[in-house]
Amino acid sequence: MTLQSAESIVLHSMTRAPQLADAIVRCIDANDLRQGLALCEQLNRQHPGYAYGWYLASFVLKKVRNPREALRAIERALALEPADKYLLQQAKCLVELGDVAAAQAAVAALQSPARGDARLQSELGALYLQFGRHEEALAHCSRAVELDRGNPEFRYNEAALQRYFGDVAAAEAGFDAVIALDATQYEAYNSRSQLRTQSRERNHVAQLQEAIARTTDPGGLVQLHFALAKEQEDLGDFDAGFASLERGASIKRRHMRYSVDTDLAIIDRICVAYGPAMFDGHVAGCPDQGPIFVLGMPRTGTTLVERILDSHSAVRSAGELNHFALELNRLAGEAAASVARAQPGAGSQSRLDFVAATTKLDFERLGAAYLASTRALADGHDYYIDKLPFNFLYAGLIHLALPNARIVNLQRHPLDTCYAVYKQLFRDAYPFSYDLEELARYYVAYDRLMRHWNEVMPGVIHTLHYEALVADVEGETRRLLEFCGLPWEEGCLRFHENKRAATTASATQVRQPLYDSSVGKWRKVAARLEPVRAILQRAGIRTD
Repeated sequence: MTLQSAESIVLHSMTRAPQLADAIVRCIDANDLRQGLALCEQLNRQHPGYAYGWYLASFVLKKVRNPREALRAIERALALEPADKYLLQQAKCLVELGDVAAAQAAVAALQSPARGDARLQSELGALYLQFGRHEEALAHCSRAVELDRGNPEFRYNEAALQRYFGDVAAAEAGFDAVIALDATQYEAYNSRSQLRTQSRERNHVAQLQEAIARTTDPGGLVQLHFALAKEQEDLGDFDAGFASLERGASIKRRHMRYSVDTDLAIIDRICVAYGPAMFDGHVAGCPDQGPIFVLGMPRTGTTLVERILDSHSAVRSAGELNHFALELNRLAGEAAASVARAQPGAGSQSRLDFVAATTKLDFERLGAAYLASTRALADGHDYYIDKLPFNFLYAGLIHLALPNARIVNLQRHPLDTCYAVYKQLFRDAYPFSYDLEELARYYVAYDRLMRHWNEVMPGVIHTLHYEALVADVEGETRRLLEFCGLPWEEGCLRFHENKRAATTASATQVRQPLYDSSVGKWRKVAARLEPVRAILQRAGIRTD
């Protein structure tokens, strides 16, 4: 081989890496992640010293929900070329793996926070939001808007954070700007409608109806119908609002792959696997008493209770965390891999088998892993709140892993609960909520599971009824604080004055003094909820 031919091969190799990278970016833009991953493997095999290739691999791997391999890939990129962009990607992977402390360290290692880069500012804002550092999140998102006012994504992120802080006027102006920039940013319509009670003088009903008439995108129609339903209800037109809800929910349900029967079977298996014997003389878990779990069906007052507790000087809310499920899945995955190595012929584990397998975990290790992944979110406070409603599925495991943690279950009138859940458009959770029969059946299963937990763990869970809290906020708050081992503080009654961010659908409501207008609201649409009532009553759940 001549020197000239060898040089041409090297040059071809050098130009080939950027060409492959461009092809991967095109795959990402087209959401062709399988082809993108195949090209990443080719690129990194042929050019292992090309840092950007490892970054792209990390990006695609995270997209296909393989955060552990995504972390390994970005660490290869950082070893080759330390860069802020790669550190941000590393932090994102660490957050997804539940290692908040390491993610914060990655952000702290940034050489310069890219003051002039709008995209990186926006990504920093998203990371600080996940760290629970909402003021910094808003500052970075606002900086992104300053740098690029014409980007609807940046405007939306800023408006969403302004809503969390109760700045309704700024948030509404922000969502208006998003829609003006791009009328297909459908989530902005729904977010704007949720900000305040619409009035005859100020509403968006006509604009929403016009948008629905010209929209063919199913996801966009879902957002628009839910927004219209909210505004119609605000104006007192409950029949029209419920009709809009049904249209939006039916579109959403048609485009989902979901079986409520699977979820009900899992709840049944939990009740069997976590019988009384699991709680008789079990090995003690991790003794830390810092976590307070606030759980229950969504839209039952969990955010209200979170704000009451977060107004106590010894408590800080960490938000809706999925860390317990993450650590549970990680440890169960390690156990399954160990079994597979010992028994090479063993088949893959079903979700029902997974429930049984969790009963054999090292509960102390599970508790320690959860604490390690969440303690940084307590911001130096002795107690911190994990307000993920779905944690009711894990209440038994939580007690086994963290026997001194407090568990608070919120309950509300069954029909008010189902109506409120049906009205809420969730981003990625609660797939049972878009069909009234499925919703009612799931509620029955939830009710059965909570009765089971109270039978096998008497006195462990504090049940707080939303209606009782509304009727006697001081009395119920005193009982709540006593259960949590906290001294009385008057500030808990002034929860609506709490300036910290509220990041749930109730972000605006919890900044108002307690009101009772949501009690018994189901009666406005009682005839429409008759199928739900029938299913609940057949299961022995009172709805009178």
